Amino acid sequence: MLLVHAHPDDESITTGGTIARAARDGVDVTVLTCSLGEEGEVIGDRWAGLTADRGDQLGGYRIHELTVALDALGARPPRFLGGAGRWRDSGMAGTAAALHPRAFVRADDDEATRAMVAVIRETRPQVVVFYDPEGGYGHPDHQQAHRLVGAALGRAANAGSDPEAGEPWSVAKAYWTVTGAAQLQEGLAHLGPLPDTWRMPEPGELPSVPDSEVTASIDVRGVLDAKRAALRAHATQVTVAETGTAYALSNDIAQPVLADEQYVLVHGDRGAVDESGRETDLFAGLP
Repeated sequence: MLLVHAHPDDESITTGGTIARAARDGVDVTVLTCSLGEEGEVIGDRWAGLTADRGDQLGGYRIHELTVALDALGARPPRFLGGAGRWRDSGMAGTAAALHPRAFVRADDDEATRAMVAVIRETRPQVVVFYDPEGGYGHPDHQQAHRLVGAALGRAANAGSDPEAGEPWSVAKAYWTVTGAAQLQEGLAHLGPLPDTWRMPEPGELPSVPDSEVTASIDVRGVLDAKRAALRAHATQVTVAETGTAYALSNDIAQPVLADEQYVLVHGDRGAVDESGRETDLFAGLP
């Protein structure tokens, strides 16, 4: 399995349980990250001097956080698109970070897609997981990753494309990672006690998709401890409540630690489904 994410911590927040469950079941899991997350905000004072407007050392530290998180989940060590530091966190839409010459949103499409093709051909995944067109919550780097993975899947399978990037490889199934509206509301209803400084999200403040779009729901209850450990590893970015049922980023908006992680199948054939009509295993239907 290959999962493509934009910044360190994205893999644990949206797909951490899926990674841990797959690794527990013997799957070889690679996480490809497209930037070091240099523009992230930092929680607390301990590492505040690392931020882009001060020491600009946050990206290097987040490599360490990602390494610890992936180890907790049972995945291979981190891999970075084009090598660590090739492309930089572009920041949120409208910020000056997008003007940096190495900003991921400014990446040459051909170079970045070729780099992604090389990883696909090297790791030869049966299943690839990436973002939907909105990039989850609209971050430009997530949307850029969505576009590049979509292009790379086709190029990786084309024998006449990028011969220097290895032997062609056709991915059997590809999924977008999403959060269904019903599971989000259910999770928010059972957050439990929260730190005094946190607040509940306003209606519509957290992203979700209509439940009718969800085609796979992965039960990760058996690996929630690993998911929580991975979230806690990203301590500059994420705080997990003592209850383990909620987390917050630097904005102190409470979000649920979901016990099911949901997806939309966008390439390949659907395998066996449950009574809800959803796959319960991303490898369903594969040999």
